[in-house]
Amino acid sequence: MTDKEKEETFFSDLEDLPGIGPAIAEKLKVAGYNDVPSIASANPHDLVEAADMKLEKAKEAIEAAKKSIVIGFESGDLVFERRKRIGKISTGSKNFDELLGGGGVETQAITECYARFSSGKTQVGFQLCVNVQKPLDQGGLNGNVLFIDTEHTFRPERIAQIATENGMDGEAVLKNIFVARAENSDHQILLVERAEEWIVKNNIKLLIVDSLTSHFRSDYAGRGALGDRQQKLNKHVHILQKLADKYNLAVYITNQVMDDPAMMFGDPTRPIGGHVLAHASTYRLYLRKGKEDKRVARLVDSPNLPEGECVFKVGKAGVYD
Repeated sequence: MTDKEKEETFFSDLEDLPGIGPAIAEKLKVAGYNDVPSIASANPHDLVEAADMKLEKAKEAIEAAKKSIVIGFESGDLVFERRKRIGKISTGSKNFDELLGGGGVETQAITECYARFSSGKTQVGFQLCVNVQKPLDQGGLNGNVLFIDTEHTFRPERIAQIATENGMDGEAVLKNIFVARAENSDHQILLVERAEEWIVKNNIKLLIVDSLTSHFRSDYAGRGALGDRQQKLNKHVHILQKLADKYNLAVYITNQVMDDPAMMFGDPTRPIGGHVLAHASTYRLYLRKGKEDKRVARLVDSPNLPEGECVFKVGKAGVYD
């Protein structure tokens, strides 16, 4: 094949791309590169790491993939039409749902909740695990859940309790939640990179990471490791966003906090993850405890909603007004 013929060839399968044979293609698919568009948007060094390719071959495959797909601008009305596919999962509280623009946690987006311990961020995740399985007219998406547990906080008995209180079969609800315990940050990254296969096979409409930053905080201690931590965290959340967009699913992540020692007045609570996570999260929520079983949710950041607060409760039945 001449160079000109290569430029004019359009590829539909990974195996057809130059530098990628059946063996390399299989390794790439395991790493989450399932189609030509995923190769077109890939970093060559990531392909080298994923499939033991030579760097030049990886660059050649990426260039060929780019020529095989249409990459360009589109009109705003087409984007608007695509956003009409967005679904929403009720939090269980009408006040909370209204804070998020009505309807609850939306698909094609990353919703982050950061808070001190025992503020309700994991409980909100448990409630979403139940509600996503409800029909559309009841605030659900008729879908299932992937749950990545990094803090050993997944409690099936609590989810079954919430489901029962909501008039659902607790055991049936648990069968539709697929859980993995991440042992460190690299394992956590790998679980997200391998999530695509589970999403396709199991009608996943909600992906939860509780919490996103726990292992990164532990594995990359000290200022000397901050650059590496932020770089890996940045790539990690971008993969989550790609999954949300590609499969029209909701991503709910929890985040740990720290106290700002320079804060003399007001609330010193600050989320972990720095600007990387702040920019990556579509909706950013700060939860704090109120009196008794009340919780306060504050919408800190959103591309289309004003800042605001709401009050909700966490009890035996889960999240409610």
